[in-house]
Amino acid sequence: MNTVELDGQLVCHDAADVALIEKFLPAHIELTRAEPGCFAFDVTATENPLVWTVSEQFSSPESFRSHQQRVAASEWGQATSAIERRYTVTGLDAVSGSDEQSALD
Repeated sequence: MNTVELDGQLVCHDAADVALIEKFLPAHIELTRAEPGCFAFDVTATENPLVWTVSEQFSSPESFRSHQQRVAASEWGQATSAIERRYTVTGLDAVSGSDEQSALD
């Protein structure tokens, strides 16, 4: 089994972005942690009020991709789509030939 890990940051542009994260994050965390194949999922505020760290681990490329599809159609995905993501994804290269970057987590 090839685990997939995503690490990085959500970078808000202003207080309105922060408000969106604070509004939609609790449900996003709950839904993600309940997904099949989710080993770990954390989104944490940093000392900089505009930056949040993101760390997640999924059991396989398939479970990670399923998560990404769900997120794209979710309230979280729709509401926060304009917030900058700075992510590094590892573990997809064994299947796809190269690591991929996540768009909406």
